[in-house]
Amino acid sequence: MLRNYAFVPATLSCSFDSTGQEAPIDRVKRVLDMTRKAIVLLSGGLDSTTVLAIAKDQGFEPYALSFRYGQRHEVELAAAQRVAEAAGVARHVVCGIDLRVFGGSALTADVEVPKHDSADEIGDDEIPITYVPARNTVFLSFALAYAEVVGAADIFIGVNALDYSGYPDCRPEYIAAYEQMANLATRAGVEGTQLKIHTPLINLTKAETVELGTKLGVDYSLTLSCYDPDDDGRSCGHCDSCLLRLRGFADAGLSDPVSYQEAIA
Repeated sequence: MLRNYAFVPATLSCSFDSTGQEAPIDRVKRVLDMTRKAIVLLSGGLDSTTVLAIAKDQGFEPYALSFRYGQRHEVELAAAQRVAEAAGVARHVVCGIDLRVFGGSALTADVEVPKHDSADEIGDDEIPITYVPARNTVFLSFALAYAEVVGAADIFIGVNALDYSGYPDCRPEYIAAYEQMANLATRAGVEGTQLKIHTPLINLTKAETVELGTKLGVDYSLTLSCYDPDDDGRSCGHCDSCLLRLRGFADAGLSDPVSYQEAIA
């Protein structure tokens, strides 16, 4: 894929005017340096792994960020590690925060994960109990701090507004509002470097996501999407996440390569 880039000669040196302000050409060079890096929120699931591949395909140097937040499916972090290593990310940070202190979700409290026999049974009329309160807001805030530290102007997140479970923090209007806030709340934004939150999957069906990732060479056998896997890391096959994933592979005419606790027809 051919891409157009603007380059600043490497022989340029930093210079400052009489007030000590950075010269315009050096600001341009610094901004260009920032655009080569991107923070990628990586859970180890299907969507975030596809987004990581997209970021690489677009020419970004990815810095992966995962969270140990007290989730019942903490085994997903092993998947995130596998994916990060396979992708050759610049750095993979696993940040520890404990959302169990609040609970309020089947993923962070002693609440049973809802199970179904078909994706058609997943309701879209209410926010499900697997929603973790303000999770994406928390995650994006950490990603924003990470971006400032490594000098990145781009953050990638695998939110989706089509094949999802009705989470409010996966909607386009939420992402737009957060991006606006981020550019008001950071040093980089105040100094003129605009942060961009990339949501390349937001209008894709799960099947389209699988097809795109497959074209980009994603190895989905490394991933884990299940909310309630067993101790061996096998997916349950009946939670919302498993059912949406399975339907995506089926609609794409492909087989899901991960292991399930029960045989999948």
